[in-house]
Amino acid sequence: MQFVQGLPQGVFVGQTRVQHDQALPSAMAELAGFNLALHVNDDTQRVQRHRMALLQEFSEHGVNKITWMTQTHSTICRTINAEMPFDALEGDGLVTQTAGHALMMMTADCLPVALGNADGTEVANLHAGWRGLAGGIIENSIAEMQSPPAWAWLGAAICQDNFEIGAEVKQAFCSKYPELDSAFKAGLKEGKFYADLYAIARYILALHGVKTVLGGDQCSYQQPDDYYSYRRASKTGRMATFVFMA
Repeated sequence: MQFVQGLPQGVFVGQTRVQHDQALPSAMAELAGFNLALHVNDDTQRVQRHRMALLQEFSEHGVNKITWMTQTHSTICRTINAEMPFDALEGDGLVTQTAGHALMMMTADCLPVALGNADGTEVANLHAGWRGLAGGIIENSIAEMQSPPAWAWLGAAICQDNFEIGAEVKQAFCSKYPELDSAFKAGLKEGKFYADLYAIARYILALHGVKTVLGGDQCSYQQPDDYYSYRRASKTGRMATFVFMA
């Protein structure tokens, strides 16, 4: 497992990949690798064993709790500390001030964003597809935090050259932030554009005072050996982005 460098001491951030030495065989080729999603018709026991393997890896750093969400492309962010909900929380953002608690977000082209304060005493994790980004998942997650985020890490997402969208998507962003016009370039078809999720996220983060933004240099669509991609193959698994404080 590789962790991001340059974060406050004791903060661990990263993203799983398709290849993993604990990945179990799959009867479905499209779900081969270290799939962590329960909602893609994979074998439930297989997915749970993958999740337990992750928790075991994290336990070396004192992690004793791991929280997943039922993600809905919303702008809902929730704080979770000592609670142990019986059912998975619905939403697309998680915040914690508890050390040893890993926050998880699943993606396969959407943008995962991890956040944290300068002291390493609060972290957040969010799932930012275009709907969430346009609706305010970053803004809502920052508002949910008790302290201002000093850094962000952007995990693997679909890159601009492969993310064709309609004019209504561009309008959803530019009507709110006109400066984001530069994050779109004209597509080959009339009324189509290519959107840069990384540039959009960086702009919104900068507006909210986040000066250190790491990552944002991978493409889930173009790197099939590393990442799952829903645009490349709609029947596919999911990676997980994680953040925790040791």
